[in-house]
Amino acid sequence: MLASLSLMLMAVALGLGFTIGDLYATPPAAAAFVWRGRHMLTGVAAALAVVLVESIAVTYFVGTSRWCKEVTETYRLPADDLILSNRLKRRTFPWCVLGMLTVVGVGALGAASDPGTGRPNTASMASVHQLAALSGLLAVAWTYYRAWLNIAANQQVLERIVRQVERIRTERGLDGAPAAAQAG
Repeated sequence: MLASLSLMLMAVALGLGFTIGDLYATPPAAAAFVWRGRHMLTGVAAALAVVLVESIAVTYFVGTSRWCKEVTETYRLPADDLILSNRLKRRTFPWCVLGMLTVVGVGALGAASDPGTGRPNTASMASVHQLAALSGLLAVAWTYYRAWLNIAANQQVLERIVRQVERIRTERGLDGAPAAAQAG
């Protein structure tokens, strides 16, 4: 849901960027400044949403890999699932960082194309920013897809660990009914 929202915000910011008008005219139309402001605010919101989504994916893997380690050690499970969970975490981190750096790069190129900075030759950066924004949208969507695949694979690892723990707890009489039956 958040990933979809962040991609929609990126798409809206991209669309608003195309509707700004000519900021480089002398003098620029007042409406162009209004659309520029909306574009910038939407772009910042999109960038923050992307960083949030990527951070949630990173946090998920930090938490679940720690959980896998503790449960594997506590129940003396084979380390195979722990190793796989850590491998999935390490595969996901670069994708998340790439997504975050992508929105930073698109924003930086947007700033470089803003005539409000007073820098010369900002108009030459507008097409670069537009291309980066379009490819950035696709890149972020790809990073989400890669993270989603790894999260789904990690979820299967967690389910295997839970099944092993349930089996061990049942064998040892540590859950509900078997423990009560032994006490009576």
